[in-house]
Amino acid sequence: MIIEWNINKKRGNFRPVLSYSIKLEEFEKELGLPQVVMESTIPEPPNSWSASCLPEKCERSGETCSTYRLYTPNHKKGEVEGKFTLPWRTDSDYPEIQDSFTRLRDHFETILKEAYNSHPVDLNGRLELSEETRKYIAGGLISQRFLEAVGF
Repeated sequence: MIIEWNINKKRGNFRPVLSYSIKLEEFEKELGLPQVVMESTIPEPPNSWSASCLPEKCERSGETCSTYRLYTPNHKKGEVEGKFTLPWRTDSDYPEIQDSFTRLRDHFETILKEAYNSHPVDLNGRLELSEETRKYIAGGLISQRFLEAVGF
């Protein structure tokens, strides 16, 4: 699994935007893995629909943030992209992003290892009549064939 992200913020009172993509590698898709869904610690600001945050408003006035949910792609599509509006911060430091993606990767790796340990199987079987049954019916079959050969 490859996780890539970028944080972009315009100068001024604009909020940063986190853009990310998560892509499964081919061998991961072939394992039929379930999605990993988790609550991240990436903060979602109040009124996250708004691209800006004015001084003394929302997170800049002390309002608390909720968090975003992260998930891995399903094994059929194999990739997911997303964008999150982040809270405005004077230092533009968001350690929660690295931490959350690391936790997502760790959960995914646990499931990946479990799936990988489920080995493939290709079993075939075949049975024939037992020797005992063959001996039991042999006399009757020979008699029947002999009678058919002589016209009975």
